[in-house]
Amino acid sequence: MAKDIEVAEHGSEAPKDYHDPPPAPLIDVEELTKWSFYRALIAEFVATLLFLYVTVLTVIGYSQQTDPNKPGVDPCGGVGILGIAWAFGGMIFILVYCTAGISGGHINPAVTLGLFLARKVSLVRAILYMVAQCLGAICGCGLVKGFQKSYYNRYGGGANKLSSGYSKGTGLGAEIIGTFVLVYTVLSATDPKRNARDSHVPVLAPLPIGFAVFMVHLATIPITGTGINPARSFGAAVIFNEDKPWDDHVLDLLGWTFHWSIGCCLVPPVHP
Repeated sequence: MAKDIEVAEHGSEAPKDYHDPPPAPLIDVEELTKWSFYRALIAEFVATLLFLYVTVLTVIGYSQQTDPNKPGVDPCGGVGILGIAWAFGGMIFILVYCTAGISGGHINPAVTLGLFLARKVSLVRAILYMVAQCLGAICGCGLVKGFQKSYYNRYGGGANKLSSGYSKGTGLGAEIIGTFVLVYTVLSATDPKRNARDSHVPVLAPLPIGFAVFMVHLATIPITGTGINPARSFGAAVIFNEDKPWDDHVLDLLGWTFHWSIGCCLVPPVHP
């Protein structure tokens, strides 16, 4: 197994074959004076808007195609849970690939918080990223409702809610593990050691991240609808605005918070 520091034949320590980036400052007010920072905020806003627009349309379209109250509808038709999971994972792959060079391609407050704890982004950037992501999610769901209001209201607006037959503890556990899988994959895919030591095997970071989202959705769509992205759950709950999604949105927030109360201990330390 590769080690951070390899011992040479004569006992001397060989230099690292990778370079840790310096930790981001905790509060970097100077970022507010740079156009690149605002361009990154716009990228996060637009990416989250597109993510919610496509994925919520997919969820509503599947519900409409399999509605048992409509005559002549095949209950086994539509894209199915597999297709919905592909829509979420595929959109994350596309959008992370498009925005990674501009904003880092977070598109998720949980990812932003993880990278902040790893000292890869400043507190100022993390907070404003989360605001941009939540606003983008609200606007994305708002576009869906504006274009398909009747279907949107009839089929739940793509909002996350706990399925019948599952306890709140089960839903909370699903959200904790699902969020952990996603952020663990992000930290692993962006690890500088991986870029240095896997250079002979090209690794496209958006690909494993998209697959992580895909796999988590396969596992948790039947339980909570998969709310591992707090902006996605928040935006859908705001626009649909009914009691059940708001009540169950607490599961997403609790899962996110509890995940980080444990997961922050697993973030590798960053040394200057």
